[in-house]
Amino acid sequence: MSGSRGTGTVAVVGGAGAVGSSTAFALMDSGLVGEIVLVDVDEERAEGEAMDLDHGAFFTSPVRVRTGDYEDCWDADVVVVTAGASQEAGETRLELLERNAEIFAELIPKVTAGMDDDAVVLVVTNPVDVLSQVAWAVSDLPAERVIGSGTVLDTARFRHALSREFDIAPGNVHAYVIGEHGDSEVLVWSSANLGGVPLETYCDLHGVGDVADLRARVETEVRNAAYEIIERKGRTNYGVARSVTATVERILGDDDAILTVSTLVDGQHGLDGVYVSLPCVVNRGGVREVLEFDLSGNERQALDDSAAVVRESVEKLDLDVDLDG
Repeated sequence: MSGSRGTGTVAVVGGAGAVGSSTAFALMDSGLVGEIVLVDVDEERAEGEAMDLDHGAFFTSPVRVRTGDYEDCWDADVVVVTAGASQEAGETRLELLERNAEIFAELIPKVTAGMDDDAVVLVVTNPVDVLSQVAWAVSDLPAERVIGSGTVLDTARFRHALSREFDIAPGNVHAYVIGEHGDSEVLVWSSANLGGVPLETYCDLHGVGDVADLRARVETEVRNAAYEIIERKGRTNYGVARSVTATVERILGDDDAILTVSTLVDGQHGLDGVYVSLPCVVNRGGVREVLEFDLSGNERQALDDSAAVVRESVEKLDLDVDLDG
């Protein structure tokens, strides 16, 4: 109801879907976005979503919500891609691969055909690591400007689970999930800390005797979170929308924030030429830097295995494009 209009423009491709419309709703509160454009093959539903969202703009920072087509993506600062087939109950993210890879091979060139090199494409559709690599390969954008939502939400779930275990605000818990956004993701326990206190030390100080049980319980919760939600309501959308909005805000705000987005790695941890999530410095240019930090031997092996899962999936794709760039 007050405040100045943001200057950023965000296009949401697949904006009529549950994740796309939820993301648009969350973006309205950012204060950094002046215009949100919903692009969807279901034009009538997109129009309905845009009307409904636009009516609610009275209660937020001034923002315009409208529908558009692929050409409207060319002038956007950030293009969020949520289009694609949805994950079904009991279906792994990688089982979505063939359907969504074909959709992306046709869709992304239309989205990026006239796009300037100063725009960022943020892929959300699963399996996000593979599809981010497909999106980069079929676009003319540099890899640092084609990123995936990665394990930003998984990292939040990890921190949230630890915060509940120890009754501490999530903002004081520091821990990362890296690798594939999927079943092979790696929870980095070796550097997890609460208020700067290493997790192992914190457990000793607070009488947690069975740390292995704690880890197993948290790992199960984090890894199965999406499956549990999908089984109950058929999809995940709110947590995803909030994590995507947080990433867009860091891009538009030029914050140089550290987020575990999915990006093309170039030698970090001995990996090369594959999209996986690692802590990255994110700003208006997309990924400014991919950080390499200490991992335990088991974590390093798990990261290798996770990257191999993504690489194997990329290699199985039968697309008329060089996925190695």
